[in-house]
Amino acid sequence: MELTSLSNPKIKYVVKLRTCSFREETGEMIVEGYRECRRALDNGYRPRAIFHCPDLYLKNENEPEIVNECVKRGAEVYTCSKNAFLKMAYRERPDGLLMTGPHVAKRLEDLELPPNALVIVTEAIEKPGNLGTILRSADAAKAAAVIVCDRTTDIHNPNVVRASTGTLFSVPLIEATSEEALKWLKERNFKILAATPHAEKLHFEVDLTGNVAIAVGAEQYGLTATWMDNSSLRVRIPMLGLADSLNVSAATTILLYEAVRQRINAGIDTPPPYIPWHGEGQHDK
Repeated sequence: MELTSLSNPKIKYVVKLRTCSFREETGEMIVEGYRECRRALDNGYRPRAIFHCPDLYLKNENEPEIVNECVKRGAEVYTCSKNAFLKMAYRERPDGLLMTGPHVAKRLEDLELPPNALVIVTEAIEKPGNLGTILRSADAAKAAAVIVCDRTTDIHNPNVVRASTGTLFSVPLIEATSEEALKWLKERNFKILAATPHAEKLHFEVDLTGNVAIAVGAEQYGLTATWMDNSSLRVRIPMLGLADSLNVSAATTILLYEAVRQRINAGIDTPPPYIPWHGEGQHDK
C-alpha cells in the first residue's frame, strides 16, 4: 500500500506512538533507522508493520533487504511519499525505514542467565538517552541483562532505541520494582555493586567475577538507600579533576569494563580477534 496523504490513519497512528501513553495503551513501539531495524531483525524481532520511503534511502542497496525480511515475518508494508515519511519520522535526518511492533521488555522470571552473569540494574534513570547508552555499553560488555527498576522514563521511547543503536534488541531488558529485583538477585547469590564517592575502595580493587549486578541510580541523587543498604560491594571511581561526578552512562561503562578486564584475565570471557587496519575505514573481511 502506498501512503501519500498526511491525514492517512496509518500515518497518524505512527505519530501518536511518539507519546508514552499511546505506547502503553497499544503495547507498540517505533524502531527507526537502518542500523536499528537491522539489529532488531538480527535478534529475532517481529515487526507488525514497516514504513519505507525509497526517496530517502541512504545507500539504495541494503534497504530493500530490510523490507523483504519484514514481509517474510508477516509485517504489513507501506511505501510512503517523502512528505508522508517525514511526517512520521522521529529523526532529524531520516533514512527511509521505520518499523512498528511489540514492546521488548521481559519479566524477571523469563530471564535465563549464563554462568558468571554480569547484569546492570538502573534505578529511576530519568533520561532516555542515558538508558539507551547504558544498553549500548551492556551489549559491548556482554552483559546478561539490564534490569530497569522504578522507571521514570519510558523504556520503549524512540530516543532509547536510537541511543542504544539498536542494542535494545540484543540485551535482555527487564522491568521490575527494586524490591522484586533485590529478591531475585539475592536468591541467585549475586554480588551487588554500588558506586558512591564515600566508598573506601576504588572500583578496580574489588572482585567483579562471578554473578555481579552493577547498580546505578539517577544522576542528581544517585542510588537510594534501598540499593545502598543492600549492596555487598561499595566502590568509588577516582575523580582527579574538578568534576565530582560522571554522567551515569559514562560511570556505568567504566564499571562494566573493569568487570570485562577482570573476566578476560580470569578466562571467563575472550577478547575478540585482532583486525589489522588498512585505512579509509576498511578492515579485513
